Amino acid sequence: MNSIHTKPEEVWGKVPEVTLWFWVIKIAATTLGETGGDAVTMSMNLGYLVGTLIFVGVFVLAVAAQIAARRYHAFLFWAVIIATTTAGTTLADFLDRSLGIGYAGGTAILLIALAATLALWHRTLGSVNVADLASRKAEAFYWATVMFSQTLGTALGDWTADDRAGLGLGYSGSAVVFSGALAAVAVAYFWTRASRVGLFWAAFILTRPLGAAVGDFLDKPHASGGLALSRYTASAVLVAFIAAAVALRSRQAERLPT
Repeated sequence: MNSIHTKPEEVWGKVPEVTLWFWVIKIAATTLGETGGDAVTMSMNLGYLVGTLIFVGVFVLAVAAQIAARRYHAFLFWAVIIATTTAGTTLADFLDRSLGIGYAGGTAILLIALAATLALWHRTLGSVNVADLASRKAEAFYWATVMFSQTLGTALGDWTADDRAGLGLGYSGSAVVFSGALAAVAVAYFWTRASRVGLFWAAFILTRPLGAAVGDFLDKPHASGGLALSRYTASAVLVAFIAAAVALRSRQAERLPT
């Protein structure tokens, strides 16, 4: 998916070009959101509420810097994405587990919130195309949509994987399901005339539960169907990979003729 927008260097072009690299980094970031969020709430034993307050605070600071920036900064953009994934992880867990709403209930509430945000964005500005982020208001709608989609993805991933309060597919089964759904979106992109904007948001939303399933598969105990890897180690490896990928992509972009 590589033609939604083409000039990331413009003043209001503050989102990266949508290429294969974008999706690779996005999935890694969503996986990091799961392992990083779990590291704070579970490994550090701070709980879902405190974890949510921490990561929402980080998100507010990061998104304020992103919206205030006058041009695209790769590391700042992806820092905001990671902030939404970690905050989304802890917020969804707080809603589903601490408040007792449950995975299905949390998924339904967040799906309604996401749909309402997209509808309000479209009603207010006439488009939800990321190529049309020509104002700070549009950018605020974009990041609100991203935040809800990341939180929804966590709840959805947990709901499909959990064998007690969900569909019982397991983490690897959920990863297969969402990978298949993303493959279907890719097929629609390359071989149909379906809305490119709609397909972008479908893929954007689906990468989050895929990342949630992969992250849980990496760090959950063997008894729960995971690999029981250290959350700190998994998070550190993902951070290093994302940093290297963003730096490489930025260097490639600098070499392109303007």
